[in-house]
Amino acid sequence: MDLKSRTMKEGPAKAPARSLLKAIGLTDADIAKPIIGIANSFNDIIPGHIQLDKIGAAAKDGVREAGGTPLMFSTIGVCDGIAMNHIGMKYSLPSREIIADSVETMAMAHAFDALVLVASCDKIVPGMIMGALRVNIPTILISGGPMLAGEYKGKKVDLISVSEAVGKVSAGLMTEEELCALENVACPGCGSCAGLFTANSMNCLSEVLGIGLPGNGTIPAVFPERLDLARAAGRTIMQLLADDVKLKDLVTTASLRNAVTVDMAIGGSTNTTLHLAAIAYEADLPFDLEMVNEINKLTPNLCHISPSGTDRMEDLHRAGGIMAVMNELDKKKLLDATCRNANGRTVADNIAGRKVEDNAVIRPIDDPYTPTGGLSILWGNLAPNGAVVKQAGVNPEILTLTGPARVFDSEEATADAILSNKIVPGDVVVVRYEGPKGGPGMQEMLTPTSALAGQGLDTKVALITDGRFSGGSKGCAIGHISPEAMEGGLIALIQEGDLIEIDIPNRTLKLLVNDAEIELRRQQWTPPAPKVNKGYLKLYARLVSSANRGAVIER
Repeated sequence: MDLKSRTMKEGPAKAPARSLLKAIGLTDADIAKPIIGIANSFNDIIPGHIQLDKIGAAAKDGVREAGGTPLMFSTIGVCDGIAMNHIGMKYSLPSREIIADSVETMAMAHAFDALVLVASCDKIVPGMIMGALRVNIPTILISGGPMLAGEYKGKKVDLISVSEAVGKVSAGLMTEEELCALENVACPGCGSCAGLFTANSMNCLSEVLGIGLPGNGTIPAVFPERLDLARAAGRTIMQLLADDVKLKDLVTTASLRNAVTVDMAIGGSTNTTLHLAAIAYEADLPFDLEMVNEINKLTPNLCHISPSGTDRMEDLHRAGGIMAVMNELDKKKLLDATCRNANGRTVADNIAGRKVEDNAVIRPIDDPYTPTGGLSILWGNLAPNGAVVKQAGVNPEILTLTGPARVFDSEEATADAILSNKIVPGDVVVVRYEGPKGGPGMQEMLTPTSALAGQGLDTKVALITDGRFSGGSKGCAIGHISPEAMEGGLIALIQEGDLIEIDIPNRTLKLLVNDAEIELRRQQWTPPAPKVNKGYLKLYARLVSSANRGAVIER
């Protein structure tokens, strides 16, 4: 095979490099083998990452078993739950670009022949994929696996249960002692949070994109099969290298459409639209938000995993996982079954015989929760370039709403108002200047949405923003409004009490103010001073694209 690593290790001129490799304990025999980079985001602060040292070690074992030399390096990782509702959340989405840059830099600087990506949570998974796409060498992803659900008073609970409980305490529906008891049991161990939030959504879609082995998204972190899968990933990367299958051979227009289709079926996080668009950008592939709606109309919603329902990731795994979902979708020929997985098999091969084991978790294709998918893109004068809503998480009684705007210029001010019981049924809460540029960093709105849910207002109040939502958010939560306020989008011109019309079934989002008044407001508007004017966030705000283009740094 033609090894890229030869450029840094062969011939008399590369003696200094070989000397340095021998300093880390490699022998001439080790150096002669393919050099496989193991990108690992292990750290001590993220529950989804505290076990990645073991996952990385198992992947290295698999590489060695198959005749390669694995060398591990690290990337950063932000825990969204810990960063939530303070300045730390401004760094979450921007961290994706640092991670992508890190993977690209390490792979190019050290001439790795192939990459194993070891990650679990939120921005880390797409960031690693983005960086690997720039290098375009054989690549496979192995995640740390989802967390098991906790149990409180006989019911399954997870992190979002705790977030919503904060709203219950503010509404007098729960005591602080009960909240403490819940927080003690909601997250029982390692893994990415137990619902179908952003981390688990992206790890499930990695199977569909072909860069994660079947089971990557759903095998729980604490199951021994997770380590088996990591070893298998190490062995598989050597086969990908031998067959010269590069990452862009797996991430194609067809596999991206398959990913959106499965996303619709399982009801994944709204953040997947950001990350799939960013992955498409790095793969030099088109990604049109109208395509998301096109697939939405064709794809039934088969799963209600938390926060949309009471099932958790362990239930989805027990019911057959993503391969079983894809098998069900294939009954209506909704997938391109010729797409390849890293394991060398096509979609058709991988889903053959993978029947659903529990129709209460994965509904039959002929008896779905809804005939259309979990995510919708809304359009209108408020969102001429689109906005996204997790329709599967919206109660039917609030799919349409016309109500007065309650306007806030930050996520923090919004949360304070909700927790102070200043929002009433029928309100449309507007959170602006929280987009990629305005935030900067597009903060997640988990605290406001969870507080509304805890107060019982998630079926009575809508929240719209140029920021984004956690995969754990539910209710009528409409995000990614483009153009954002900082770029002069119409959301910047909304005034307190303006009527806003939301019609999710017809996919529209409108400000009911006449054109003359809008033009007058526009002439009087000036952008506010940046919220952050130093460091990485200042640079990010200057370079980042709009949410409808994936909030990427366009190079």
